[in-house]
Amino acid sequence: MIRGLIFDFGRVISAQKPPSLFHRYEEDLGLAKDSINRIMFQCSEWQDALRGQMTLEEYWNIVGRPLGLHSTEQVECFRRRYEGDEKPDSHVKHLLRRLAGRFKLSVCSNSPPGLHRWLAHWHLEELFEVVFCSGEEGVVKPERAAYEITLSRMDLEPQEAVFVDDTWENVVAASDLGLHAILFTDGPALEEELSRFFRL
Repeated sequence: MIRGLIFDFGRVISAQKPPSLFHRYEEDLGLAKDSINRIMFQCSEWQDALRGQMTLEEYWNIVGRPLGLHSTEQVECFRRRYEGDEKPDSHVKHLLRRLAGRFKLSVCSNSPPGLHRWLAHWHLEELFEVVFCSGEEGVVKPERAAYEITLSRMDLEPQEAVFVDDTWENVVAASDLGLHAILFTDGPALEEELSRFFRL
């Protein structure tokens, strides 16, 4: 019997930003098209932030230079813009509110320290019994410990939980552990997938 659900944060609870938005960032910063995600997220500093070996402030100060931002003020200005464009996925947000109270809910996210502030800002934090943030734990998905810690804090066995993530490797690792795993594409598809496990 399903007793709990575990959700990834980025591009699941937090809506996927459209490519057009990244292209506007690149144009405004004078960067090559389709380069900003590589600069920001395919670097060792991002991996350090995800493991809590670097604060988000330290990360932004370092990544600012390859983005063409050469002062603290420029970095902070772009950071405010970038973070201001983060929005919750409206369909997922509505679905979470429908599930709350019926099931134990948790977040298991590869995220720098500070994930709680996003959930609190979006008035979602109270829905979750457990929030696992890799930057506060020093463990990242798809490492087995990330799932085991989350399940232990939820007091659930793997077969009692559904795991939702947009990254294939994380879904495979969850499935290998015995979780019911769903690869997230969008809110309506997720709702249809969940209806295979229980009545919504």
